[in-house]
Amino acid sequence: MELDMETFTGLRDLVYEQTGILFQDDKRYVLEGRLQARVKERNCASYEEYYKLLKFDAWRDKELAALYNLVTTGETHFYRDQPQLEAFINAIVPDVMKANETTNTVRLWSAGCSTGDEPYTLAIVAMEHPAFAKWNVEILASDISEGALEAARKGIYGQYAVRNVPPTLLQQYFTKEQGQYELLPQVRRKVRFANVNLYDAPRLKLIRGMDVIFCRNCLIYFDDKAKRKIVSNLYDCLRPNGYLVIGFSESLHNVTRAFKPVRAGRAVVYQKL
Repeated sequence: MELDMETFTGLRDLVYEQTGILFQDDKRYVLEGRLQARVKERNCASYEEYYKLLKFDAWRDKELAALYNLVTTGETHFYRDQPQLEAFINAIVPDVMKANETTNTVRLWSAGCSTGDEPYTLAIVAMEHPAFAKWNVEILASDISEGALEAARKGIYGQYAVRNVPPTLLQQYFTKEQGQYELLPQVRRKVRFANVNLYDAPRLKLIRGMDVIFCRNCLIYFDDKAKRKIVSNLYDCLRPNGYLVIGFSESLHNVTRAFKPVRAGRAVVYQKL
């Protein structure tokens, strides 16, 4: 069974229309590989038949959710990109706390959280930061993949995911059993998970007043048009002067001028104008 160019174009356009994720023509084999098992599982004789199921089946919304699980990638781990975490603690936190001193509440959002490594890292950082002792730290974590969110809610990780966690914190906040590391309930309770498509502007209108949005290593999967739409959506979700943190390999250059870059130690973060 082979994914022909016409069907690939249809599937590619459908994925782009729904999510903003773009598979270039030279990535046909990638999409074919990711969908192969699902096409067989749904008893479709061809990729074309599966495409018609996605377009016209009465239960297409459920199948689209399965498609999102397959086309998104979830490379992540705890304490990823340490310089950005240092920028958060040393530069962003003092500014946010000053802005919110009347409410003693900080609102963080990990957008594209995958299996939860990032938002749980933020939860541990907040629990360990003395300045947050009397503050209410609200952490929203979202992803388009329900499979990733299901794994995140369980809070169980392998050695690779926790390899950068400081040993004292690994011992303090995880229990180890048969080579797996399970987060303690008091950490898991700090994070609220939700299924959110960053390309869905009406859905994002429900999210407002965020102090900091972490959307790291997500924009690289979108073309310029989709990036502009997503960044505009995220802009609206931030409070005035709020911060957007994107991946080291990502930039808002040629995407928007609605944020100003702020140098914080070895990292650059973006502040809403």
